[in-house]
Amino acid sequence: MALLGALLLALLAGAHAELPGCKIRITSKALELVKQEGLRFLEQELETITIPDLRGKEGHFHYNISEKVYDFLSTFIVSGMRFLLNQQICPVLHHAGMVLLNSLLDTVPVRSSVDELVGIDYSLLKDPAVSTSNLDMEFRGAFFPLAEGNWSLLNRAVEPQLQEEERMVYVAFSEFFFDSAMESYFRAGALRLSLEKDKVPQDLDMLLRATYFGSIVLLNPAVIDSPLKLELRAIAPPRCTIKPSGTTVSVTASVTISLVPGDLPEVQLSSMIMEARLSAKMALRGKALRTQLELRRFRIYSNQSALESLALIPLQAPLKTLLQIGVMPMLNERTWRGVQIPLPEGMTFVREVVTNHAGFLTVGADLHFAKGLREVIEKNRSANRRDAQAPSAPPPSTAAV
Repeated sequence: MALLGALLLALLAGAHAELPGCKIRITSKALELVKQEGLRFLEQELETITIPDLRGKEGHFHYNISEKVYDFLSTFIVSGMRFLLNQQICPVLHHAGMVLLNSLLDTVPVRSSVDELVGIDYSLLKDPAVSTSNLDMEFRGAFFPLAEGNWSLLNRAVEPQLQEEERMVYVAFSEFFFDSAMESYFRAGALRLSLEKDKVPQDLDMLLRATYFGSIVLLNPAVIDSPLKLELRAIAPPRCTIKPSGTTVSVTASVTISLVPGDLPEVQLSSMIMEARLSAKMALRGKALRTQLELRRFRIYSNQSALESLALIPLQAPLKTLLQIGVMPMLNERTWRGVQIPLPEGMTFVREVVTNHAGFLTVGADLHFAKGLREVIEKNRSANRRDAQAPSAPPPSTAAV
């Protein structure tokens, strides 16, 4: 009975275990590189040790032994050297190693802001798995709107898998990683765009006025020369699909066409639904995962009637051109800024390769130390000292209103 209860508890724990949105594998090649950099750091620490000359007197015997003759007299002063190692060198090595490890870990981002709207959570979900050849880590890998810090999207995506070992580092991202980003921006109200006046291409402006001339005359002839306004707004969070053949993003949005007659209320001419499919190419540059989007499929239709959908066919090509020329560059400017992945400061990725799988993608790369460990540690120490010396913020006022 006890065995059955333990089994049920294990199954329940497994059922509620959080799936990672991001995994990182550090291979033995990377660990060797870090080891060499660590040894270089320890050598620098040892250079700061000064071993004093040994002077003394035993009866009528006076001695003065400098560092230069330690090698010649090692047979006679083994116990003395052992004492010296225990008292000075070993503590320095231990301290240097702990400083190295803690300083590197302190520079790894865990929960930080991506921009003014959205943050990223790289909390470690469980202890790293260590084998003879790899160090595997599982991270939450979830975006969240900064205005809703406690909000989280349920991860129902395929768990990313890491099998490769050829490169120094492998990072895997599931569809959940990208879906949580798009859901967060959607909740933050960022997935909307308004084009007015000279932002609307002249050819499209003329076509829209000709298409809706009858509606304008019926609604309010006085506003016929008013500026046009196009508003695009996502009506649901976009979704990411990762397949071996590529990565796509599906978007459903509303397109509203209106006239803006100065200080008067807007005059809506039409509202339609837009469905678009974008291809997404991922790249790892430095420590940032960047995305390049390209419009692949596009269609508009009316949510009122099939007859109105037929009337929208002439607008299909010019609106697609507007998206390609006016909207996609703005999207790519934002997505190409990228998002930082959890890597200690001073390290960057080189020779990246991206591989798509069913439900996740992996990025393999080699490591490069852009900064020496001593520089990273000194920078981190300076930042900690500044934080410690900074005056604390005054408590908020509690005066009654």
